[in-house]
Order: sequence, then C-alpha cells, then structure tokens
Amino acid sequence: MKTIEIDDDLYQFIASQTQEIGESASDILRRLLLQTHAAQIPLESVSVADMDTKKPEKTNTGSVFDVLSQQDLSAEHSVVGRFLFILSALARAHKKEFAQVLDIKGRNRLYFARSEHELQEAGSSTNPKSIPNTDFWVITNSNTTRKKMMLTEVATTLGYNSADVEKIRDLL
Repeated sequence: MKTIEIDDDLYQFIASQTQEIGESASDILRRLLLQTHAAQIPLESVSVADMDTKKPEKTNTGSVFDVLSQQDLSAEHSVVGRFLFILSALARAHKKEFAQVLDIKGRNRLYFARSEHELQEAGSSTNPKSIPNTDFWVITNSNTTRKKMMLTEVATTLGYNSADVEKIRDLL
C-alpha cells in the first residue's frame, strides 16, 4: 500500500462520497474512478495523467462574497440559520447556475429539491427548509460536518477555487 498527500478540499470531497460506514478512501476512489466506465478497467491501467483535474470555470462574474454580509451572517445564531443564509447568498450570486445543486445528493438521500414534499418523499426525518428568496429546499437535519460538506460541494459546483470553497465552508 502506498501513501499520498492530497489537498484538504479533495479529501473532503472523497469523504463526502462515502456510501457505508468504514469504507476506505481506496474503495471510494476505485468506485468513483471506475463507475463511469462500462467495462471494469484494471486499476493499474488508470494513471493520474488520464484524470481530468480541471476545476469548472465560473460561468458568471458574481461572487458570494459580493452579496454576503458578515454582519447579517453573525446575526444568525444557529447553524441551520447560517447554513440557509449562506445558501441564499450563493443563490443570489449565481441565479442561473444555482439549479445545479439539485444534482448534489447523498448515497440514499436528496439534499436539495424544488419542493418540501419532494424531500419528505425521499426520506424520513429530513426537516426540509426553504432556502430564503429562492425556489429551492434543502434538508437540515444533517450534522454540521455534513452541512459543511454540502456547502463545499455547492461552492465547487458553482466554480469557486479551493481557497474560496474553504472560506465559504468555514462561514458555517
């Protein structure tokens, strides 16, 4: 077995893809790398050079930091309140692209939907809440670590670089 060093944001992404308790990073990477191939390719034949490591380009000039007020954020005393506030700010900054959050899901759970009913139908004890000033809903009964992972995935999906993704996650 070999040991490699990876950036924190990449580690968070790998950890967020866990499908069962105790699943190793190797198992997660093997599943993610091989799921797109119809035939099982021997892992030895996959090289780092073959992987697309480019981050998505931002599709607009807006930034959550342009619409996010630290003063307003500090007025939110609960984790759920800050979570919803940050998501709302991301939605304001990325009106056209924000619908991409609907593709962010857990193994057996929807995280985002267009209605409360859709989230309730997808699982029990989801405690769906409306993201303020949007047509989107999000589950809120997950722990703080999961909420941070969700923010990480949202920011990454919207094209933020790893430093800004970390800043956004740490706002929670």
